[in-house]
Amino acid sequence: MRASRYLLLVVLGVGGLSSACVSSKVEQFRSAPRGVTPLVTGDTVVVLNRRQHGDRETEESFNNCLENKLTSRQLPVTPQAQFVDALFPWLEPRAAPLSARALPQLLDQPGVVDRIRAARVRYMIWIDGESETVDSAGSLSCAAAPGFAGCLGFGMWDKESDYEAEVWDLDARHVVGKVSARATGTTYMPALIIPIPLVARTEAAACDGIAEQLADLIRPG
Repeated sequence: MRASRYLLLVVLGVGGLSSACVSSKVEQFRSAPRGVTPLVTGDTVVVLNRRQHGDRETEESFNNCLENKLTSRQLPVTPQAQFVDALFPWLEPRAAPLSARALPQLLDQPGVVDRIRAARVRYMIWIDGESETVDSAGSLSCAAAPGFAGCLGFGMWDKESDYEAEVWDLDARHVVGKVSARATGTTYMPALIIPIPLVARTEAAACDGIAEQLADLIRPG
């Protein structure tokens, strides 16, 4: 009876926590005067990440998060998928730029500027970076038998999210600013019959920090 009561207290105590602690650092750099040209009615921004498959490809979930956060801050956003379709085939994985430094070559392609203007995209936000597990410790073991199934142990994972957003004014064809964010945290997984994760939401913290700074850098008209 005492063991069952102890188990209930552990489950309720850990279950009351949904996430682990996360620390983050966000920096903004402006390469244009503070009065960055505001968006005029009808103009939008687009969030793009590296399109080639492989290492250092930014997660689609981060792009989606950033689009949603910018929209909630009253910035008009053209979805990445819609913009990629509008510029077909220049943003397909086999032809898309590998970095923001290659964007001028993209803009020099015949017809690209006309399609961008037709899509009413004024600012392109190029995202580079990723979230990754950098260390882990502990162990969990699970077993099943007639009338019983459960896990026992404790695991932890250090996670790091490191992203940079480079903002291009597509009319003026130059960088107006950069925002970088680095968030770190540790996910804990205690298990006494039932594994209950305390997740370090580093990607969400980095997304929030970058979105806040981008909204400060780019203002709707």
